[in-house]
Amino acid sequence: MDMTMKLMTALVNVALNLSINMDNTQRQYEAERNKIIGKRANDRLELLLQKRKELQENQDEIENMMNAIFKGVFVHRYRDAIAEIRAICIEEIGIWMKMYSDAFLNDSYLKYVGWTMHDKQGEVRLKCLTALQGLYYNKELNSKLELFTSRFKDRIVSMTLDKEYDVAVQAIKLLTLVLQSSEEVLTAEDCENVYHLVYSAHRPVAVAAGEFLYKKLFSRREPEDDGLLKRRGRQGPNANLVKTLVFFFLESELHEHAAYLVDSMWDCATELLKDWECMNSLLLEEPLNGEEPLTDRQESALIEIMLCTIRQAAECHPPVGRGTGKRVFYNAEKVTNLLQLPQYFDLEIYTTGRLEKHLDALLRQIRDIVEKHTDTDVLEACSKTYHALCNEEFTIFNRVDIARSQLIDELADKFNRLLEDFLQEGEEPDEDDAYQVLSTLKRITAFHNAHDLSRWDLFGCNYKLLKTGIENGDMPEQIVIHALQCTHYVILWQLAKITESSSTKEDLLRLKKQMRVFCQICQHYLTNVNTAVKEQAFTILCDVLMIFSHQIMSGGRDMLEPLVYTPDSSLQSELLSFILDHVFIDQDDDSNSADGQQDDEASKIEALHKRRNLLAAFCKLIVYTVVEMNTAADIFKQYMKYYNDYGDIIKETMSKTRQIDKIQCAKTLILSLQQLFNEMIQENGYNFDRSSPTFSGIKELARRFALTFGLDQLKTREAIAMLHKDGIEFAFKEPNPQGESHPPLNLAFLDILSEFSSKLLRQDKRTVYVYLEKFMTFQMSLRREDVWLPLMSYRNSLLAGGDDDTMSVISGISSRGSTVRNKKTKPATGKRKIPEAEESSSSDSMWLNREQTMHTPVMMQTPQLTSTIMREPKRLRPEESYMGVYPMQPEHHQAPLDYNRRGTSLMEDDEEPIVEDVMMSSEGRIEDLNEGMDFDTMDIDLPPSKNRRERTELKPDFFDPASIMDESVLGVSMF
Repeated sequence: MDMTMKLMTALVNVALNLSINMDNTQRQYEAERNKIIGKRANDRLELLLQKRKELQENQDEIENMMNAIFKGVFVHRYRDAIAEIRAICIEEIGIWMKMYSDAFLNDSYLKYVGWTMHDKQGEVRLKCLTALQGLYYNKELNSKLELFTSRFKDRIVSMTLDKEYDVAVQAIKLLTLVLQSSEEVLTAEDCENVYHLVYSAHRPVAVAAGEFLYKKLFSRREPEDDGLLKRRGRQGPNANLVKTLVFFFLESELHEHAAYLVDSMWDCATELLKDWECMNSLLLEEPLNGEEPLTDRQESALIEIMLCTIRQAAECHPPVGRGTGKRVFYNAEKVTNLLQLPQYFDLEIYTTGRLEKHLDALLRQIRDIVEKHTDTDVLEACSKTYHALCNEEFTIFNRVDIARSQLIDELADKFNRLLEDFLQEGEEPDEDDAYQVLSTLKRITAFHNAHDLSRWDLFGCNYKLLKTGIENGDMPEQIVIHALQCTHYVILWQLAKITESSSTKEDLLRLKKQMRVFCQICQHYLTNVNTAVKEQAFTILCDVLMIFSHQIMSGGRDMLEPLVYTPDSSLQSELLSFILDHVFIDQDDDSNSADGQQDDEASKIEALHKRRNLLAAFCKLIVYTVVEMNTAADIFKQYMKYYNDYGDIIKETMSKTRQIDKIQCAKTLILSLQQLFNEMIQENGYNFDRSSPTFSGIKELARRFALTFGLDQLKTREAIAMLHKDGIEFAFKEPNPQGESHPPLNLAFLDILSEFSSKLLRQDKRTVYVYLEKFMTFQMSLRREDVWLPLMSYRNSLLAGGDDDTMSVISGISSRGSTVRNKKTKPATGKRKIPEAEESSSSDSMWLNREQTMHTPVMMQTPQLTSTIMREPKRLRPEESYMGVYPMQPEHHQAPLDYNRRGTSLMEDDEEPIVEDVMMSSEGRIEDLNEGMDFDTMDIDLPPSKNRRERTELKPDFFDPASIMDESVLGVSMF
């Protein structure tokens, strides 16, 4: 409905523009036609005629559409059963009449506003008055409103006594505009009906009436007053106005209410009311020639008015009893501060000084405040004051405890009684009943925060309330919010009692049952339509899960093990979904303030603070492993996008999770990058541009992640290695359906993974490089097209940082070469020194220590070594091809290598191990691979490309036979 009315408003705007264009075209046409024949441009006349015809056709079409919407929608919906729809209709028709007054500002449309002023809902009547104000404000439209004013004036005057104060205020303001447009419209009786409202107890009504009074009686100046502008005192221009004020006050015959008259006019007539010089002159000086002196009664009234104006100027607040609609007993902010004073009292003085009656008076005052206030801060201040007074160390404890118990008894009884009526089946809850339930629940919740109310058994009634809200779905949001909070306090107080004292098994089981049921209720409310309810349920769930996690048994409290609660996968998923839907959002989506720029900025800051608290609550669950650490992947991937808002929280979460489990944290980080990569693929496809902002953003995020690992590579050695392992597996996970000559679908992920290469130790780079080659085929090593650049770049990043540690792209496996094989065996003299290759192999086994079974594709099985003597080279059988050397099927390693062992299946008395090359253990195999290849003259002709320079830089010198045979360039495969 709202969209339909907005569409109509848009059409009205279009029609207005067409009307303006038609008028302009008509004027141009008349001007051209009135020219003399010799200067007249006939072609221009034809163009203007054609343009006017087109505009007229468009105008007719728009008018037909507007008529269809008006007659088909508005005429039926302005009296809809739903008040909100009726209000929208009146608001929009007011805009139409103001925007396009030539078409809509007539009695055919105004009558709908006039009729709706009798609507039974205050919000609809209010829309009528605000719509009319926009029309009466423009004095040029007064002539079109004369008939409407005469027809509905009496209704507007009667609305100044509307039961809704907001409606009464706007009715008075509308009459003020009517008065400014034409004073003859309102009769003396009409004005008097407004005049007496200056004595209203509701200040906004009184102020509006005061402005009306001022406009009617005090804003006009007689012509002879122009010469008095520079004069002061009795001869000044305000003298007659002060007399008029006195006359009005006396005629109202409410002498004791001068303060209310002054307060009503204070905002609009400050200059007049502060002209005390003029008032003194009227009282002290002799009257001028022909001027009548003030009577004794008039002087008394003037003195009273002058006193009230001075008091108003000095005290700057309205007279007693005049509030903003509802009776205000105390100012919430002031009473909150005052309630903190008893916390600093010397409580012994009540007994030693025999001041018990003052204590009773204080308790009565606090009780009155509890009964009269519903403000949360005030109620919590009362609760804290009772808590300070209920100190068992002082003799006043019994007296205060009795007063507190009596108060809670009354609140609990009232709550149960109200709840019984409120939850009756088949009856729609009354607004007043809902207000009573809410106010009582707020008081109970505030006290339960600082006091143990377990003996009142509040869990049952709150559970019934929350359960009904889930079943019916129409429970007021504030009632649900406070019921959740109150139930949370019930759970915590029971846990405190069980923890501090010896508890029975029945107590534990009872608390366990209530806690589990409460968590289920909170989980249900996570899907509530109201955002505030969802936020409350989420916050409480995070607290409960944190409190009842495995941490609850710390400090030797093993007896609480039955209370440990671990959220299942569905609950973890819902909590994560809540964070993604309500925290990681654009700031404009969460700002509903429309009270000005300053208020809008304040609301944005407050909303951001709230979202930060929600994120911190969930991250705490991650840090303490209450939820699976891999759920943090969806959090970590937001690091760059929301760096200014949550960067510190996310970074701290990374740091804490890394302290708990470095490897699992690394897996989570790489998982977050993989998720972003997959999201990019889903949006752009596999043929995306690697220079695009999206891919560059993922690379930058990887760089930021790498920086968080710090400079101590030894501490994060295994984590970084595992990160590379998972990244490589992901890159080769999806083979290209077009065949092995095309790169795997996720190969570009290696470009992102290369950001972590600098965090690898030199010997670990060998291991990662070897692991990478197990996923490669021989053809991949020869590719130089653009699509293979991520592989080339990543390989080079693993080769960087070493002097002679360059590894062959073909072998990738360490071999001692001919130099090692020709070494003579040295006698064992004490502790032998482990060669660098062996040292590397020992450290490289760390990956396999982490997983008992490695499901990873390998290039060739590592042979068992049973001797320090190198076996004879084994040549490839004729049936073996290059693809046999580079198989892509996974091979399972059933026996993981021991991280602490120096070698693999070596004799204990060996002095120096000789490691056989897994892939090319003989010169014969090298000869087979070199067959048909002239390495000395080999040159790869790169096709022209914008990335040619990049390919040139990435092109390694892999095909030098000397490099392949050099003993220092071969690594040891630990896979």
